[in-house]
Amino acid sequence: MRISNLEERHFYEIETYKNNWSVRELNRQFDSALYERLALSKNKEKVIELSNKGQIIDKPMDAIKDPYVLEFLNLKEDNAYSEKDLETKIINKLQLFLLELGKGFTFVQRQMRLTLDDQHFYADLVLYNRLLRCFVVIDLKIGKIKHQDIGQLQMYVNYFDRHVKTPDENKTIGILLCKEKSDAVIEMTLPKDNDQIFASKYETVLPSKEELKALIEEK
Repeated sequence: MRISNLEERHFYEIETYKNNWSVRELNRQFDSALYERLALSKNKEKVIELSNKGQIIDKPMDAIKDPYVLEFLNLKEDNAYSEKDLETKIINKLQLFLLELGKGFTFVQRQMRLTLDDQHFYADLVLYNRLLRCFVVIDLKIGKIKHQDIGQLQMYVNYFDRHVKTPDENKTIGILLCKEKSDAVIEMTLPKDNDQIFASKYETVLPSKEELKALIEEK
């Protein structure tokens, strides 16, 4: 009842019922501004739909958030950590990480080896989304995104599409989870009709709800 925005309140009521959230989980989702983060990627009509139906996942873009909030990993902003540290923290808090990712995600494997000729590559995290019926490959980057990072993730996605997924499954999704991203680099690297590769920031502390709401109003 502390949520004054009626549309936002309806959204959390629907999601709590659908996902059987505990009070603790509901508070965490509200404090991490789930409604605002989902609304950021939607037009006004889709924002209204959130309050009427909750989160509906019909296509890959519906399952993507930007940013992801990983405050439960207890990574301090002023402390240095490696991509291996980030991955280990996620695995240790896997249940909370899957909750943050959203609906339908299940864990498959960490550091999955992909072999091309005599070269070995390792996908950081491999998940599966039951609602979209597709694999989800997550590559972790602690710095600013580079075009080489996108190219590498595209290779992983192509590998899964050609060698792992079955004919009745949908195309693989790739998520580049980074501390800092460049929209210009992403736009110039990916094709205009891209619907498989996504780049999202992650935050190690809870975001400012006021800042997120201001971004929505600018759309």
